[in-house]
Amino acid sequence: MADITAKYLGDLRVECVHQQSGTVLVTDAPKDNNGKGEAFCPTDLCATALAACAMTIIGIYGRNHGVDVTGTTLEISKTMSANPRRIGKIEIIFNMPDREFSEKEKTMIERAAHTCPVHLSLHPDTEQVFTFKWSR
Repeated sequence: MADITAKYLGDLRVECVHQQSGTVLVTDAPKDNNGKGEAFCPTDLCATALAACAMTIIGIYGRNHGVDVTGTTLEISKTMSANPRRIGKIEIIFNMPDREFSEKEKTMIERAAHTCPVHLSLHPDTEQVFTFKWSR
């Protein structure tokens, strides 16, 4: 059985269903590519997947090493390139919570982000910029 199923609804919308949980996600084409821009577009999901994956790997590091990263917020920006139309750049800002992190913890957290499967799966022509903002 498939992990995810999808159905084209027409009008450039696709309904995706995560089979294990039943979670439904609808995508829409962006305004700059014939869509209404009323939902995540597929390339938004790619950028979001990178951010969520990196944060998940950071969370695993934190849980395994007693480092609380709860409350980290992320800002995700995506820049499209033309000819061919593709994601040219994804920028993620990790706003780390206001806690005392040692220099070693900061280094390990930043390294962990670069080991996420999505980061390692994207084409090398897609620039990925991770910026960490430490409160202290």
